Amino acid sequence: MPEPTNASPQPEPNEKLVKIFDTEQENEAIVVQGLLESAGIDSDLKSIDAVQDAFPGVGGTLILVREEDAPEAVKIIEAYRKLPPLDDETASG
Repeated sequence: MPEPTNASPQPEPNEKLVKIFDTEQENEAIVVQGLLESAGIDSDLKSIDAVQDAFPGVGGTLILVREEDAPEAVKIIEAYRKLPPLDDETASG
């Protein structure tokens, strides 16, 4: 039986994955995942949903990559974090 094709490539389930990014903003995680994919690094996005009554403020989104891709992925994320935030006030200048 052929395997289903995924829209975005993901690491093999038997490979060792490491967490390289987490955020409470899912849209930020999607941007970072796009940066990684454009650099040829496969990643896996995981949502963490905690019960808000028991753990308020706990939750967010993680990005996992293959262990051997982690150093390059960290460099890409560090460069992304150094960029000034996109803000309407600074854009109008």
